[in-house]
Amino acid sequence: MAIRVVGEEGMLRFAVGCASILKQGGLVFLEGTLGAGKTTFSRGLIQALGHQGAVKSPTYTLVEEYQLGAAQVNHFDLYRLGDPEELEYMGIREYLESDILNLIEWADKGTGVLPKPDLVLAISGDGDSRVLDWQAFSDRGAQWLAPLALLASEFECVTASQ
Repeated sequence: MAIRVVGEEGMLRFAVGCASILKQGGLVFLEGTLGAGKTTFSRGLIQALGHQGAVKSPTYTLVEEYQLGAAQVNHFDLYRLGDPEELEYMGIREYLESDILNLIEWADKGTGVLPKPDLVLAISGDGDSRVLDWQAFSDRGAQWLAPLALLASEFECVTASQ
């Protein structure tokens, strides 16, 4: 399923809607070009789960951890990762526990080390308009599809030809 969001406000509104769906934890890959809105989505989601401060891109630290009451979110940005094996050295397996929500930007940089995601959210488009398209890759991800479809009904749906 795919939807169109307009501006930062649209991206944040979608992210806030995803918070109740994803809060139980799982592995979500965020795909898109530089500036597509991956970090904006992450910020909206993390703040909707209760974080009061700034949410910055973990480009240089690789990961920012957020303990949010009963929920925990790890936000990864692998853009500057030189070799996927670096993930093993940083203890990636401990981060990917099943009850933690892991948002990973530039997951393709971790190919061969990262497990299959529960969900991939692909962000494309230019200007002020973005198309968000998601696909499940696990049973957990498949369970998210119905609530995501309900959330999508609040946005402009996009067909493959748009």
